[in-house]
Amino acid sequence: FNLVCHRKHLKETSQSVFMSGLLAGALIFGPLCDWIGRKASLLVQLLLTAFVGLATAFVPSFEFYMVLRFAVATAVSGFMISTVTLLSEWVSPSWRTRAVILAQFTFALGQMVLAGLAYGIRNWRLLQIAGAVPFLLFFSYIWILPESARWLLTQGRIEEAKQLVQKAASVNKRKISPELLNQLAPENSASSGNALDLFRHPHLRKVTLVLICVWFVDSLGYYGVSLQVGDFGLDIYLTQLIFGASEVPARLLSIFMMEKLGRKWSQMGTLILGGLMCIIIIFIPEDMPLVVTVLAVVGKFATSAGFTISYLYTIELFPTVVRQTGMGLVSIFSRVGGILTPLVLLLGEYRKELPMLIYGSFPIGAGILCFLLPETRGQALKDTIQDLDQGPSTRSPTAVSPEKEMESTGRSSTPGVTTVSSTYF
Repeated sequence: FNLVCHRKHLKETSQSVFMSGLLAGALIFGPLCDWIGRKASLLVQLLLTAFVGLATAFVPSFEFYMVLRFAVATAVSGFMISTVTLLSEWVSPSWRTRAVILAQFTFALGQMVLAGLAYGIRNWRLLQIAGAVPFLLFFSYIWILPESARWLLTQGRIEEAKQLVQKAASVNKRKISPELLNQLAPENSASSGNALDLFRHPHLRKVTLVLICVWFVDSLGYYGVSLQVGDFGLDIYLTQLIFGASEVPARLLSIFMMEKLGRKWSQMGTLILGGLMCIIIIFIPEDMPLVVTVLAVVGKFATSAGFTISYLYTIELFPTVVRQTGMGLVSIFSRVGGILTPLVLLLGEYRKELPMLIYGSFPIGAGILCFLLPETRGQALKDTIQDLDQGPSTRSPTAVSPEKEMESTGRSSTPGVTTVSSTYF
């Protein structure tokens, strides 16, 4: 597209357009997923990503390219939050951390694969096709992917929820007690919610405002470090590979952190650590690039782990009726942070320390605010806003009576028999 001379600024413009698309996707698909369901929303996002991604390879102008990039970004944004929501609503508390983090782990693998594809396919149009074609395979999800039984219950679609629960038990080779299966019932009240509910309820209002800050600085710090990869002085393909590889241990370590330290302290620790690395870099002399690089990688490590923790922590803090709406709302502010990141870099023209000072101080402030959030480790997901007033329903990892185990996991101590008091299997 001849992006040189007076047109070279369009490269940065395209990044801002993509970030704007991520923001629009959070705004659109957050409420839409609560309205039409998790499965239908995911299928729409996959369809949009596949066909718009393929169409991008044949655009005649850069302006049209940016329009399609905006469109595909909306789908990507919705896809990222919808997958985590659906997964968390099917997996029990004891496995939720590992399941969600392993799903996030694939993003790091994707970054490394992208580096290899870009190195081997130097024609950007062919690279675009190579990246979009695999999405066509996901249309099999029409028959494979189950809807969230929790969401179906909140919508009063009991028989569909029962069928999915029975199918899940069959896949896991377990039997369901008919009496307990019949206990699946719709919520008597407040079976739906909207964005205003996030601010009406005192507890939800506090959680929402803190999470808005957390997601904003997650994105600001993550992309702030990522956009400075050129300062490392390495080959761009190698740099992409290193950054992708650094996220693999970060995401895996977050599993251990959340299971041992809990969500609250893990979120707080990663935010503060990432912020401190950025501030320390300010005081490192320019003739010590290796030290700066090490600190930047540690900062990238911390921000990647913090972003991963935010997804799971947010899912557990919002009740089912407004979970996707809440995810969409906080994701909007995350995308605002991404849009502002390149603008913060421009402040370096006035004072070189300003960008890193901002990338460091904001995460530290958000980390301190996490002290106001409740711990959710080992707790069952809340379904309605009224459930928030009942307090936490925790499970002891060491000593659980058969009755309690049956109540929280839906499993009986009798071999081969599964009892149902939730949608977990």
